[in-house]
Amino acid sequence: MTVNDITEILEDLAPLHYAEDFDNVGLLVGNLNQNVSGILVTLDTLENVVDEAIEKKCNLIVSFHPIIFKGLKKITGRSYVERVVMKAIANDISIYSMHTALDNSNIGVNAKICSMLGVQNPKILIPKKGTIKKLTTYVPKTDIEELKNALFNAGAGNIGNYSNCSFSTEGTGTFKAEKNANPVKGTIGAVHHEEEIQLSVTFLSQKEAQVIATLFKHHPYEEVAYEITTLENVNQNMGLGMIGELMEEMDEEEFFNHLKTKMNAQGIRHSAFLGKKIKRVAVLGGSGAFAISAAKASKADVFITADVKYHQFYEAENQFIIADIGHFETEQFTKNLLVDFLTKKIPNFAVTLSESITNPIKYF
Repeated sequence: MTVNDITEILEDLAPLHYAEDFDNVGLLVGNLNQNVSGILVTLDTLENVVDEAIEKKCNLIVSFHPIIFKGLKKITGRSYVERVVMKAIANDISIYSMHTALDNSNIGVNAKICSMLGVQNPKILIPKKGTIKKLTTYVPKTDIEELKNALFNAGAGNIGNYSNCSFSTEGTGTFKAEKNANPVKGTIGAVHHEEEIQLSVTFLSQKEAQVIATLFKHHPYEEVAYEITTLENVNQNMGLGMIGELMEEMDEEEFFNHLKTKMNAQGIRHSAFLGKKIKRVAVLGGSGAFAISAAKASKADVFITADVKYHQFYEAENQFIIADIGHFETEQFTKNLLVDFLTKKIPNFAVTLSESITNPIKYF
């Protein structure tokens, strides 16, 4: 298999379109056409991880965090980032990063946290906006079914648990074919009236190129009239964080012991206990303090995340508990998720879970 073959599989789990605008995801080092001898899956790509890849004969590193985040003006080996890139290139090792593309997947980072904690029926905490688009076009009544089915096959018309969704309005279209035109309907120089259907279908933004190509391939007209708009609707199946409920409510201390054990937390920084039972749990892996208000609005009993600042703990306002278990701790099982996913997709291929320690934070 090539690097491109593997990345296409990974994008089934977390399409790169899911990533936040500030992020740097995808193939960061290497060649998409390179043949892959083995895959090493890690949370971070550090020098010791590249050494491990060399030792285990893996020439593709699949990493959660991107080793290249900001632009590199020089590669001279003066920083750990530069040394990683140099060592990877020198040993023909490709590096692929997923980061917020996997954060925004409904079967990604936060789904894994929920699974570890036994949180049932998790839903997206902050659904992503601007990812649903609508195509409107005008097609002769006699050709509507062929075009509609082709668009469905291209991925349009899927809404939640429903498929083949569309809306049609009948009307009359007019046009006059000018000189050098090659009209399917009507004749050159004459105004033509045609019974047409105004067809509207929605689609996810990452399928736009595919949907437009399908429209032009299957629409009968020489000139295709169409509009594409971005909808304000949020995408309930894509976004940051998750919220769900425990099978049975727990006392605060009981839940925190459960949290500490399941997530291998060395310590938990948290806002004040409230003397209430814990049932409704919100999670957001990594630096998630920006979602405190969303967790509060969702009536969570506790919000689990990392990198919460001193004054942000005040935002709990005695309505729920904010629990900071550490950045690494919230995301550490992401690599297990990726290994399980790849192993199921390509069972006869060498997929290895990195044993390198990459957590930069130590506890005394």
